[in-house]
Amino acid sequence: METWDALRARRNVRQFTDQPVPDEALDRILDAGRRAPSAGNWQPWDFVLVTDKAQLGELAKVWQGARHVAGAAAAIAIVAPQPQDDRQSGLLQYDLGQATYAMTVAAADLGVGTGHAAAADQDRARAVLGFPDDHFLAYVLSVGYPADKPLAVIHTLNRRPFDEVVHRGTW
Repeated sequence: METWDALRARRNVRQFTDQPVPDEALDRILDAGRRAPSAGNWQPWDFVLVTDKAQLGELAKVWQGARHVAGAAAAIAIVAPQPQDDRQSGLLQYDLGQATYAMTVAAADLGVGTGHAAAADQDRARAVLGFPDDHFLAYVLSVGYPADKPLAVIHTLNRRPFDEVVHRGTW
């Protein structure tokens, strides 16, 4: 798929088939996150790839909006260091967003669906994933093949019109 088509085909997927995602595809998705830009080349992320069904089920319990993780072929837990201050917290969230989006576009390019979720229960997340005490689970990205229909360019967007969103020069 071309980059522009992958951007237009990407959507949040919450139900997945039972088909496993090949290791090569998972590695490519993870590498896209690793290559994402970050402030001062900080690269504040670590990614924990989960493919075990029992572990996916436990990971799905870190937030009420993460139930889709249990039915995914895999999940990518995006773990980060605890920020030292408000400035670092802002940079961290921006950088993690860049890495997350890079992975969703790379997945779409491969025809693989993704769904993102936050994480509220950090104690459960730490128990499931084993990350250090000075880190936290920022987001979970479920990964798999969409159960409803394959990814394809979305022609009818559920988005605000272009001319309403884009302002040139001034508001």
